[in-house]
Amino acid sequence: MKRKMSRTPLIVLLLVCAAAAAALPEYREAPHFTNSAAAQCPTPLPATDADAACSPHAAVHVAMTLDASYLRGTMAAVLSVLRHASCPESVHFHFLAAAGGASGSGSSSDAVRELRDTVRASFPSLAFRVYPFDESRVSGLISTSIRGALDRPLNYARSYLASTLPSCVRRVVYLDSDVVLTDDIAALAATPLPGETAVAAPEYCGANFTAYFTPGFWGSPALSETFAGRRACYFNTGVMVLDLSRWRRAGYTAQIEEWMELQKRVRIYELGSLPPFLLVFAGRIAAVDHRWNQHGLGGDNYRGLCRGLHAGAVSLLHWSGKGKPWDRLDAGRPCPLDAVWSKYDLLRPAAGIESS
Repeated sequence: MKRKMSRTPLIVLLLVCAAAAAALPEYREAPHFTNSAAAQCPTPLPATDADAACSPHAAVHVAMTLDASYLRGTMAAVLSVLRHASCPESVHFHFLAAAGGASGSGSSSDAVRELRDTVRASFPSLAFRVYPFDESRVSGLISTSIRGALDRPLNYARSYLASTLPSCVRRVVYLDSDVVLTDDIAALAATPLPGETAVAAPEYCGANFTAYFTPGFWGSPALSETFAGRRACYFNTGVMVLDLSRWRRAGYTAQIEEWMELQKRVRIYELGSLPPFLLVFAGRIAAVDHRWNQHGLGGDNYRGLCRGLHAGAVSLLHWSGKGKPWDRLDAGRPCPLDAVWSKYDLLRPAAGIESS
């Protein structure tokens, strides 16, 4: 009689293989960049996860999200910031990390530790701190949008920077994970924020602002009057300068949450985390030169067509949209501008990345 084989060893083997396949990939160590003597930089920050957050020597604070899905983009963005900064040793990064692990099997603390260790391995001298982002804080407020990727709780982490970062951090540059800089981030961080203005970003007043909200929203005087007296223009939330002290005083996080709660009851928009920002801030932000957000390089969301740069100077390239440069490069179908991003890709063999 043929003996029946136990399924247990096979199941265990499959689980082990699945976990290994989902583990974070390895990244190369980035070049070390030093402060310019000519720039009169502050004292270099210590490479630590905690103590440097309130250091008076931080020239620029940068906030980004950190998760397994977009880690490759984050690593490239960090490298581009350091490569073009006059004072790279005085830039402090604040990463809001997703709680889910790379393999989906570990605890949230294990997942955060894995992400932190990966960043540290590639940037041994980088001053940064990782903050676990409690996704339950926002998951109940999220309404489904036109694209599933927009519904990830971590997309909403930018709304909680003021309550997550230490109170000593007063001004921060927020960057999406699909950007690379070609200019000194200190110039962006120094954007004037007059009065009690809490947000600065490039505005695009030529865009059809009404398209970001439903006909029901515009048909309701009680809702559409939200923009009365405001020159409301579209702005992209992937690149912003934020005054967190003013944000805290005004309670902007609560205002954003109120609009999200209304959206759960009455459909007033379709595009994920952007419309609540527009409802609170459109027409109330400080304008930034368009060169700091050459966005839309992710291509046409419907046909996947490549997009070129807008007219004018370029200080930051942003692959917003469905197509990401690392996916297109891996698939062998890159867009022309993806070659710029590839110069900062730490997952690939070094190619033209120099420290001087």
